[in-house]
Amino acid sequence: MKLLFLACLSPKTGNCTTAKRIRAHIESAGHKCELRDVADFKSSAEVASLVKQKPPFEGAIAIHLYKAGRLLLDIQVPFGVVFGGTDINEDVKVEQKRAVMEQVLLQARFAVAFTHKLKEEAEVYLVSPSNKIYIQPQGVQTQVATSFRWCEFLKSSGVSGEDMGETRVFLLVCGLRRVKDPLYLLKAFSDWHTENPLVVLIIIGPKIDPLFTKEVEAITKRSAGVYLAQERSQEELHAAIRKSFALVNSSLSEGMSAAILEAMDLEVPVVARDIPGNRALVQHEVNGLLYSSPQEFVSMSKRLLEDRELRDGLVKNGKHYVRKHHSLDHERKAYQKLVDSLH
Repeated sequence: MKLLFLACLSPKTGNCTTAKRIRAHIESAGHKCELRDVADFKSSAEVASLVKQKPPFEGAIAIHLYKAGRLLLDIQVPFGVVFGGTDINEDVKVEQKRAVMEQVLLQARFAVAFTHKLKEEAEVYLVSPSNKIYIQPQGVQTQVATSFRWCEFLKSSGVSGEDMGETRVFLLVCGLRRVKDPLYLLKAFSDWHTENPLVVLIIIGPKIDPLFTKEVEAITKRSAGVYLAQERSQEELHAAIRKSFALVNSSLSEGMSAAILEAMDLEVPVVARDIPGNRALVQHEVNGLLYSSPQEFVSMSKRLLEDRELRDGLVKNGKHYVRKHHSLDHERKAYQKLVDSLH
């Protein structure tokens, strides 16, 4: 079966990683799956024309009902969709976008939500048959670059000093855009670094919003103990996560944070902002820590530094959680079964 797969493919983002992983699942079942960036198309008519080319596409799939799904409304082949966090956290608030998303759901053979919460909210905000929405958490696959050099990474990020080996790095992994709110913790963390110079915050991720990136660059330069690292390959990023003291999330909203799941798989504690998307993954003081303010983040992080038993427990439970609920093999079988429904 020849399938068209539409997604937002900004390099080294969670969307891009998820799309490539799902494509691999589909192709491992013998299908041909062509992954295309939604930015390549200006209208649904362009996609409809592409689908008809010879040999024609026999089905389609899209990640994000509004950003990508709207481009499938004019095609004459069956399609399925995958909810993105922005769909429910942001786009349903706009009446015009909500109407388009409802039309996408009406025409889709199936829709995938990463969590029960996401499905529940979709059923509240969008008119759709609930039996179309399947729950399938993201699968986790981590691969650490063997050539990665931690000290070189710290130096290239701007961290220096004789005590580099004792430095405790809190790594904030996010694309530089406002919804990820990377500036949320800067003042509180900077004050903490002044008190304890061995703790540093490194922000790393692709520069998605150019204007906001300039703001982040300017503010981090004048924030003690806070650094902005150049984005790395997936394998190098996983190596940096594994070497860090903790993985930090400060997002205003999340669908399902791949970085949180990857940190758990790499046996690194997670300190995440208390928002619905993160609560779906992190059980406070069981497999991670949830904070509601910058001051609470610092307080919890200090405790994590001092309490080895707490740290070990979070790491152990995080690894167990990922293995139990985010199996790559289970995700593969689920998507292969859903794609079969497009025949």
